[in-house]
Amino acid sequence: MYVAVKGGERAVKNSQILVAGKRRGDINVPKITPDQIKNQLGLGVDRVMAEGSLYDEHAAAMAIRQAQGDMTEAIFLVRAFRTTLKRFGNSIPVETTRMAAFRRVSGIFKDIPGGQILGPTYDYTHRLIESCPEDDTQDTRERPLETENGMSDPAPASHDAPPFPGELPRVIDILQTRGLMQKDPAIPPNDDGEDLTRQPLTFPASRSLRLQALARGDEGFLLGSAYSLQRGFGLDRHPFLGELKIGYAAVWYTPPELGFKINIGRIKLTECFMVNRQDDAPKKAAGFETGYGLVFGQNERKAMAMSLLDRSLRTNENTGKADYPARDPEFVLSHCDNVESSGFVQHLKLPHYVDFQSELVFIRSRRKDHVPDEGDR
Repeated sequence: MYVAVKGGERAVKNSQILVAGKRRGDINVPKITPDQIKNQLGLGVDRVMAEGSLYDEHAAAMAIRQAQGDMTEAIFLVRAFRTTLKRFGNSIPVETTRMAAFRRVSGIFKDIPGGQILGPTYDYTHRLIESCPEDDTQDTRERPLETENGMSDPAPASHDAPPFPGELPRVIDILQTRGLMQKDPAIPPNDDGEDLTRQPLTFPASRSLRLQALARGDEGFLLGSAYSLQRGFGLDRHPFLGELKIGYAAVWYTPPELGFKINIGRIKLTECFMVNRQDDAPKKAAGFETGYGLVFGQNERKAMAMSLLDRSLRTNENTGKADYPARDPEFVLSHCDNVESSGFVQHLKLPHYVDFQSELVFIRSRRKDHVPDEGDR
């Protein structure tokens, strides 16, 4: 800890009062409520839940309001709140094939089992700020157009999850069934897995820990790292979107006192598979490789970036080479956490008077002993 100069405690208290006033803003403007944030800033809530490692919409909305919309600060608040919660066990792995999907697209096959569902997305909107004021008394939501068979794409409200459909097979199952892609090894039924929130990250890190670190990593860092791969710093082939799916998945838990599983709720998830071509190699036929991403809420960019980085880090695991930053597990995983990186950078705002005085002494001693040459005159 740093010792502040005399009068620092009073200055800190005054700063906190100023923060409270600045956060509230003009008192003539109605105070924003957590429900408004959840319903109208839903994508921001989803990001805070994902990077805060806590699925709690109300806590995320409260954190966003308290942080004045600063997402990194809100994520910090959610993580701090998470440490106060009791941990009572591990859920059964969610079955994403039975996810109630309201958005599902694939870039490798046009016709996929269950069909493509565009759902709510900004991919097809004009990037223009809407200048017309909205009438809050009117329902301005447009109704989805009916398709040829009279059905419309499901467009549930943020809290109205659609009913669960039948099993929806993954698109990459098509490649695996045809022997063009290897299947990932099955998880043992009694394996509770590793938990990054309860143990420090060490290297070499297993794929389970890597995926956890990426799932709670900063979206901007993951996006930039994935972009570097596409620009030629890692990936040697153009990646393809195997499947991007967003929906609600059931969470099952087996209480020790009951001995059988019960449904404790459902959570909104984004799942992504990216596909890359893999040429033949010694003792390995040509085929395809995949990367995986799974995050809380609707976080499409992050899930796609996560799956690209997963594939890149798996390549490093197989070859032992880290020619580029986005292929180096220690570089990616050690720097993707926005809470850690933000804390390390922002600590520079604290007093460093003693440290800087030592730097001044060093520079003065060097300049004193320095013999000027022609270039210094």
